[in-house]
Parts: sequence; structure tokens; C-alpha cells
Amino acid sequence: MPSSPPQDIRAQLEGLRRTYAAQLEMRVEQIEDAWNQLLHNNWDPAILQTLHRMVHTLAGSGATFGFHYLSNVARTLEVLLGGVLEAGTAPIALQRIQIHTLLASLKQAVTHSEQMLPPPDLVDHVPSLDSPIYDENNRLIYLADDDLELAKDLALQISYFGYEIEIFSDCQLLIAATQENRPAAIISDIVFPNSPSAGIEMVNSLKQLSEAVTPPILFISVRDDLTARLEAARAGVKAFFTKPVNVPQLIDKLDELTTTRAQEPYRILIVDDEAYLATYYSLILQQAHMLAAVVTDPADLMVALDEFNPDLILMDVYMPNCTGMELATVIRQQESYVGIPIVFLSTETNIHKQLIAMSLGGDDFLTKPIEPEHLIMAVASRSRRSRTLRSLMTRDSLTGLLNHTKTKDQLLYEVLRAERQGTQVVFAMIDLDHFKSVNDSYGHAAGDRVLKSLSRLLQQRLRKTDTIGRYGGEEFAVILPDTDGEAALKILDDIRIKFSQVRQQAEDATFSSTFSCGIAVYPEFKDVSYLKMAADKALYRAKHQGRNQLVLASPLSENRLD
Repeated sequence: MPSSPPQDIRAQLEGLRRTYAAQLEMRVEQIEDAWNQLLHNNWDPAILQTLHRMVHTLAGSGATFGFHYLSNVARTLEVLLGGVLEAGTAPIALQRIQIHTLLASLKQAVTHSEQMLPPPDLVDHVPSLDSPIYDENNRLIYLADDDLELAKDLALQISYFGYEIEIFSDCQLLIAATQENRPAAIISDIVFPNSPSAGIEMVNSLKQLSEAVTPPILFISVRDDLTARLEAARAGVKAFFTKPVNVPQLIDKLDELTTTRAQEPYRILIVDDEAYLATYYSLILQQAHMLAAVVTDPADLMVALDEFNPDLILMDVYMPNCTGMELATVIRQQESYVGIPIVFLSTETNIHKQLIAMSLGGDDFLTKPIEPEHLIMAVASRSRRSRTLRSLMTRDSLTGLLNHTKTKDQLLYEVLRAERQGTQVVFAMIDLDHFKSVNDSYGHAAGDRVLKSLSRLLQQRLRKTDTIGRYGGEEFAVILPDTDGEAALKILDDIRIKFSQVRQQAEDATFSSTFSCGIAVYPEFKDVSYLKMAADKALYRAKHQGRNQLVLASPLSENRLD
């Protein structure tokens, strides 16, 4: 993530601030006109509310763009007008004098606004919001071990999960290779014939020689003493495994360290009738690599919610025709949007009013003006929690795959899409063979590791456009868009073979596991219910015919159980 904002965002913010400054005189004139209308219309409450909202907007936007004196004057005037609004009667003579004085101060502040114009208020250092990003196409692993037989066996096991392994019997050869071609990670023993700490020495050499970031390094060793572990930790080694290596745990750590963790940018919907402020906030959030959509007319909110699908709503409190609190109430009345965080952004400092806003559906209240760094962190933290909660609602806690309900929803979506586009979609049901005996023989912890290893293999071998779900217990479901039956058979059978060769680990034993699979294709089976039934019956036949195999359903055999 860059440490300084892109030049185009800087230029946009500079232009936005100067355009805002050029229109300040007109804004104050509009406020003065509203005040004069109020004087000549017997204190019409509607005009008073409009005047209050205009001054409120100026107080927030002025400070945001750096005009702090003007903002302070507007804020004082806003509080004074707010008191008149709450009283419900015309202001007394002293209040009128105060309002006239503050209006004059506003005009004076505008006169000097060009000279007061500060440089753009940008974030020079954007806080880190995401985990490191790695090259997802780099699956190369360097493995250094002088025990070549052990290294070959370990390399074979790792290769089943989509990694490419190069073996080195000498640390110096690995160092030279790393300078030529950077691997996604390095796995190394600590002890070599030339030194009991050769692995540690290799890590330190890599740090000195490489100008780029050193690849993540994992140690495997017969040593399990505290000294070895401390030396490894001090050298920056990411994981330490004792021999014999627990392969599933090693793969877990490799996946964590090497798989790209770039996530979809947070999606922020900004609702503010002040277009300059809304644009300013959107640019600040874009600088932090978020996606921002702007709604300046509350009437457009529902369409934007549906089309943009935000992670968070950033909303002003005071807007024409309705308030942010009223909009929050409307949003919370719809089940689809109950979980979206709403963060109010306003110059309102009255704690009682802030609490009322929160009670009507808000999740947080930020006070204008707000520093860009604070805005970024507040929005990012709320968005992160929002995504986490959504994930908990739609994903299986053990494997991280979609849960049963979400998988069914996705199948319906893919079938409808295939119907519109005239394409095919494959639905496959996968069931682990004799899984109860695995739990009975090796324990539920070992059974959980088998489930995780299969889910990981499916994720690594299938496309990002494919859907993988845990359908229940030891049963998985796979949805392959734009795929025919023969292609599905080929890729899933390859996964079946690889999975059967994975060495599963228990406390004091190793074992292997297999699965059976039933496959059905749309439009051979005309809708979702027929598709699921056909895949389920094909899975039954695979089990009935001896397990550890795949069966492709056909319309002629869907009602036949061999």
C-alpha cells in the first residue's frame, strides 16, 4: 500500500477545496437571504429549519476544508438557531442582535478566505488496513534438507496441494537460487552436516543479501529445544515444526503465509446533501483503497443500497426533506439491510441528540470536522467487523466454506444465470468415505483435520469463479459455472486421486482418506430441485458401487439405483 496519496487524488482534493472557497460568498449570501425571509415571514418554522440546516452544513464543511474561523462562527450561529428552534418562538431582541453580529462575522471571514486557504489536508501515511499481499501465482517452495529421502517424501505431500517444490541439500545452493528466482516460501532444516545452526545462518545471510523482502521461512528439525526455537524466532522465522512433520499443519501455515490475502475493497456509501463534503470524504476513502459511492439526494438511497451493496453507510444527520435518523429508521425496517453499520457524521455535539441518533439505528457517531486518518480508521474498523459478522452468518466455522443455506442460494443464482446466458453449470455432491470410522479410530480432532484438508484441496484446485460449500457433516457441495460434465469429471477425479494420496495425521498414527462424488449438469436437469436430486442419487450410486469414485448423472439413470 503506498505511503503517499496518488497525484490524481491530490489534484482532485486541491481543486475541490478551491472550488469550495470560491463559492463561500454565495453560501453566506444564501444564509443571509434566508434570515431576511425569516424576518419578513413571521418566523416561519420551515424557513427557520432551512436556515439552521444551511448554517449546520457550513459549520461542518468549512472546518473540513480548513476554514476554521468561518466554521467556528457558523457553529456558534447554529447553536443559537438550534435554541430558537427548540423554543418554538421568535428570538428575543438580544438573540436577534447576536444573530446579526454572527452573520456579519461570516461575511468578514469569507472576505479573507482566499488568503486563509491552507494546503490540501491529505493523509501522508495511510494506515495499513489489510494483511500483506503476495503473488498468488507463485507456488514455488524451496525445501532444504540433507536427508533427501525425507525431503522427497515431504515434497510429494506438499505438491498435492498445488505447490511446486525444489529440493536443496545445501543451504548455500538455496541462497544462490533465491537470488535468481524468489520462491513463495522456504522450508529448511536447522541442522546440516557442516553446522548445527546452518538454517539460522542461512536466514541471516538471506536478509543481508536480498534487497527485496525475504520470503517467509519455516523450519523443520529434530531439535525441539528452547535455544533453537529462540534463535529461529529472533531470526524472523515464521513457523517451527519438529520431525516427523505434521503435513496438514505445515500446509495450513504455508497457505497462511503464501496465499494472496488481498480482499475486496471496503464499500462505503456516503449519504450527505453537501456534495463538496461527500466528494471530499469519497476521495479520502479512495486514497485508503476503499470504494465509495455518493448519494446527495436521500430519495436515491434505496436504489444505491441495492445496487452498491455497501459494507457501511456514512451519513449526515441533517439533510433536506428528512434527517439521517429518519433514514436510519427506514433502513433498519428492511431485513436485508439490518446488518449494515450506519455511522453518523455531523457537527452535532449534543450527547443527548447523539444517543437518540444511535438508538434509531446508528452504530457510531463521528463529529465534523474529522481528521482523514481518523475517518479512515473508524470506517475501516467498522467495515471489517461488518464483513466478519456477515462471514459468520454465511460460512462454516471449521472450513471457512459457504454454509448449507448460502450454498443453496448460490446454486439458484448460478442456475438462473446459466438460463439467461444459455450456458451449463455443474453441481457436485462430495461425501467422505467411512468418515465415522475416522472419528472413532483417530478422534474428532483428526476428523476435523481431514475435513479441513479436503476443503483446502478443493479451494486450491478449483477456480475462483467456482463455489465450494460444506453441505453438512462430512458432505461438501461444488458448483462449477460454464462447465460440462466431462470437464467436471476430469478435474474432480484429479482432486479425488490427490486427496487419497494425502497422508493424514493423528496423534500417533498416519492414515489416508477418500471421498465419493455425484455430479449433475444443468440444463440436462432442468431446475435446481432436479439438479440437486440427480447429484444426490449419483453420489448414492458412487457409494453403492464401492466408494472412492465419481458418478455422472444422466436423465436416463436418475431414477435407477444400482
